[in-house]
Amino acid sequence: QVQLVESGGGLVQAGGSLRLSCAGSGGTISSYIMGWFRQAPGKEREFVAAISSLSIRTYYLDSVKGRFTISRDNAQNTVYLQMDSLSPEDTAVHYCAARIARYTSLSGEYRYWGQGTQVTVSS
Repeated sequence: QVQLVESGGGLVQAGGSLRLSCAGSGGTISSYIMGWFRQAPGKEREFVAAISSLSIRTYYLDSVKGRFTISRDNAQNTVYLQMDSLSPEDTAVHYCAARIARYTSLSGEYRYWGQGTQVTVSS
């Protein structure tokens, strides 16, 4: 069973950057679609980005396109989310998740989840 652990969250000013990491253990994540989701207080969890197993395809929430970049290093069993030009609207707990089979933005279709890392952007 795959375990996922996120890191890299923190407090940053608007316009700043953060790089989130998601390390897999207990098995290889190389064959999984990997996704990043976020959940702000009082809001539903929403899709942020996803990447195919061989990094051929990436997918993004419209509001983060051009600001966020998802990538993966299968040799390191790790997925990254580079977040630039951050705004207070990006404040949320960010989660990584994994699923076999095709890409989807539906959080309920992802089998494995990390515990989340808090991202706070001050204005």
